[in-house]
Amino acid sequence: MSERPINLAVVGYGYWGPNIVRNVMDRSELDLWGLCEMNPERVGKFSNRYPGVRTTPSFDEVLADPGVDAVSIATPPSTHFGLVEQALTAGKHVLVEKPLATNAVDAESLLELARSNGLVLMPGHTFLYSPAVNKVRALITSGELGEVYFITSSRMNLGIYQPDGVVNDLAPHDLSILLYWLDRPVASVAASGSTVFQNGVPETAFLTLCFDEGPTANVQLSWLAPHKVRQMIVVGSKRMVVYDDAATDGAIRVYDRGFDFSEPATFGEYQLTYRSGDMVAPRLDAAEPLGLELQDFANAIRTGDAPRSHARLGVEIVRVLEAAHESLTSSGAPVDLTRNGDGPDSRRRANGHAPASAARSATQGTRDFTIAQAVSRLRPGHAPA
Repeated sequence: MSERPINLAVVGYGYWGPNIVRNVMDRSELDLWGLCEMNPERVGKFSNRYPGVRTTPSFDEVLADPGVDAVSIATPPSTHFGLVEQALTAGKHVLVEKPLATNAVDAESLLELARSNGLVLMPGHTFLYSPAVNKVRALITSGELGEVYFITSSRMNLGIYQPDGVVNDLAPHDLSILLYWLDRPVASVAASGSTVFQNGVPETAFLTLCFDEGPTANVQLSWLAPHKVRQMIVVGSKRMVVYDDAATDGAIRVYDRGFDFSEPATFGEYQLTYRSGDMVAPRLDAAEPLGLELQDFANAIRTGDAPRSHARLGVEIVRVLEAAHESLTSSGAPVDLTRNGDGPDSRRRANGHAPASAARSATQGTRDFTIAQAVSRLRPGHAPA
């Protein structure tokens, strides 16, 4: 594609759509074709803010226009598969908000459709473009933290209440960050949750993720907290890092703290010594992650390079969400993701590339257990398995 701006239609103007529109208007790589939105009240708000910009309630009209190069879909997750499939079939590049789909079979199908049509399919995992998240990744990949022992994450706030539960709403953020940092797939998931107000809709959940030949991560999610908490702690053999996305005085703190272990010369001489060194708050560049995400989307369309938030990552996140819901409905029993295919080598790594020994597709033996089924089993009249 030439260096002319990419003509982008935004689909949906609810919670996230206004942020997408604002950032599209600020990017020289993109031109806003217009808005596709069925709700008259939302259309009115858009037109008051952007007078003269085209609006339509018809998605078919958007897809039929040869001047539309790409669409950005910010609609409820249950609509993602149908809308994305239509857009890819019509030859449009797609940026779709998380999750990519509501089950792994559909997500994999969309990935293959985009690949066969030579189109960019990009799930909107915006945290991958956060300067703070990328700083922590650099600390991990450079070896400055040493071996990563484990990671804890807390993502809590009061609301916003969603019908699919807190796992679907908040966990994709933590999963995308963890997969990006560790660059290895999740091997198993165990999940427990608490339902207070509506049966079958957990407002609080706890996930334990074991990564393939790597560390364990514990993730706490909740809509029932008095204030916003967005904190992740990475514990390494050399350094520890606290990433606090809600902090007002710097999001990253690197601590030279931990234990030093002395190899014993004889039995009974095991020794651990405490290490308490300096704390460093590294400088972070100021940038809006959503703007960088849209820039990456445009670059992928123009160059054919895979975006940072690529479709394979989106498929992996949906697989983990499915496993978490399966565990929730099984009293927290761990779910082994390596059973998809014929073992760990049949899975792709989180960076989109298969391990060297992989010989089969990651789609072999895919579970038929979906997020929708998990939620339905938690509804009244459906006893957990």
